[in-house]
Amino acid sequence: MKPAHSISEKASGKKATNISLAMDVYLDAKNFGINISQLCEQKLREEIQKRKEQQWNEQHADFLAAYNSVVETEGVALQEWRAF
Repeated sequence: MKPAHSISEKASGKKATNISLAMDVYLDAKNFGINISQLCEQKLREEIQKRKEQQWNEQHADFLAAYNSVVETEGVALQEWRAF
């Protein structure tokens, strides 16, 4: 069974969703003219990127530790030709 998606969701590439906010937060956001959906999406993208980076670092921790160990003992590759 296929999920029901509205035509506007398909056209915009977005999914309508509901969030619950404290009334004071909602009212303050509206008073400041903050686009709640846009800000939520922006902050979620930032958090997702942060978590992807953390996940990548965790998945490659062994390699990173081994590489750092080699650099500590042998130095950076081609170090004698570096201009900085």
